[in-house]
Amino acid sequence: MFILGLTGSIGMGKSTTANFFREAGVPVHDSDAVVHRLYEGEAVAPVEAAFPGVTVDGRIDRGKLAEKLVGNPEAIKRLESIVHPLVRAVSEQFVAEQRARGARVIVLDIPLLFETGGEKRVDAVVVVSAPADVQRARVLGRAGMTADKLDALLARQMSDAEKRARAHFIVDSSRSFDSARAQVHAILRAIAALPGRRIS
Repeated sequence: MFILGLTGSIGMGKSTTANFFREAGVPVHDSDAVVHRLYEGEAVAPVEAAFPGVTVDGRIDRGKLAEKLVGNPEAIKRLESIVHPLVRAVSEQFVAEQRARGARVIVLDIPLLFETGGEKRVDAVVVVSAPADVQRARVLGRAGMTADKLDALLARQMSDAEKRARAHFIVDSSRSFDSARAQVHAILRAIAALPGRRIS
């Protein structure tokens, strides 16, 4: 089984690209979606213990949690030390299940793939990228987003240039959906003959 890691900075079109892999019949593990589920279940107690007052109606209120994290790198590290191992466990279960089902290719969609060392868990990395002005226009068009918030988010992430330099494949999302979809299919053709290197 060949494991593709999919990553890209905020506003680069990673979620859309993940959907193109799904369209092609490739199972995709969405780390962001897992975090959302964990914030309604398994992660509630440990996150509330670390950040009192962020739970509303039995689930983590992401807005309240964000307030505790702004400008506080230590708090962010503390949160990641709670959440990342939980997400990793779910992703490993996903990999095992897909291997048992005989999947030829799977995708692990991990926003902070390089930042968390996730590239060691995959056979190749796909980075979704677009020019900085396109990225900023997309993100600043989102409700509640400001230039300051965007700059703070980008400061926590590896630069797009570094991600592209470390990628095995790049999807340029600045053109049309059809273009991005075609790039996804080209990647799948390119890896079709490659052996998956991971056996566990």
